Amino acid sequence: MRNNEMHEAGQGVLEDGHGRRFYYLRLSVTDACNFRCDYCLPEGYRARAGEAAPLSVAEAATAMRAFARLGTRKVRLSGGEPSLRADLPDIIAAARNTPGIRRVAVTSNGYKLPKVIDEWRRSGLDQLNISIDSLDAAEFARITGHDCLPRIRTGIDRALELGVQTKVNAVLLSDGATERLQQFLDWLRDTPVTLRFIELMQTGDNRDYFASNHLRGDTIERQLIESGWQLLPRAIDAGPAREYAHPDYRGSIGLITPYSRDFCQSCNRLRVSAQGKLHLCLFADAGLDLREEIRRGDVAALAERIQTLVGGKAASHYLQQGQTGATRNLSVIGG
Repeated sequence: MRNNEMHEAGQGVLEDGHGRRFYYLRLSVTDACNFRCDYCLPEGYRARAGEAAPLSVAEAATAMRAFARLGTRKVRLSGGEPSLRADLPDIIAAARNTPGIRRVAVTSNGYKLPKVIDEWRRSGLDQLNISIDSLDAAEFARITGHDCLPRIRTGIDRALELGVQTKVNAVLLSDGATERLQQFLDWLRDTPVTLRFIELMQTGDNRDYFASNHLRGDTIERQLIESGWQLLPRAIDAGPAREYAHPDYRGSIGLITPYSRDFCQSCNRLRVSAQGKLHLCLFADAGLDLREEIRRGDVAALAERIQTLVGGKAASHYLQQGQTGATRNLSVIGG
């Protein structure tokens, strides 16, 4: 590693006022999405008038270098739906070529996956998260508005062939939860993916849907423990899931339970929106604009501003009190 790379690569430690350290950046590359999921964008994506253009490849690279300078080890490119950007492979490559970044991930709905996964892998992708809320094709189509589950599963099979660590995200919904769990367990017996059950979260746009469909993740967690699933150690740059394994299954199961009492104590991630706003929490009241520093390309100044802003991160998201902040829906900054 050259001297200038060593200077940029993780020389700082990004820490907030509560002693939490941040090694993981979720960088949204677009807030547009082509799915119409019931719990997120049931009417489909609608661009907002006057919305700034998303970060360019060069701007995204500047942001990632600044975070890496502060100790970030993992970058997840999210949306909206990242594959809607034709230049996503260039952003993946920029992440891969950022000194200090050890893991590059993408979260996608998988709609284009069979066509793009080989190029993503060549560009430097390590990890892939695909959203599948049901393995029943008809139910999947009803939830998302797209009848494409077989194509997505083909893309997952190809990702596994290429050696991409693959996770599947499933939002917990109360109606039909038992049947969906059994379908996923049957699949995981022979499929080496990590399934992550994510509690439905209340946002500004889904309050009624949340009230009718929310299911606590600890209900599923108790069933897993009673069936012999064992909790695995958590990596320093891992996401918020508590991950379980079972000797009879090739796949594993993680649970993300934002309504649990101590959820925020282990927070290790920060978010930057597609327009270059730092979100200290998924449910913060507002994003903090970094676009001016990003446009200047001054990595040192950007890192200094990020360090200052992170010091003001709140202790909790306060979802339990019904506070959803400025998050209208989860496509805005990637969930």
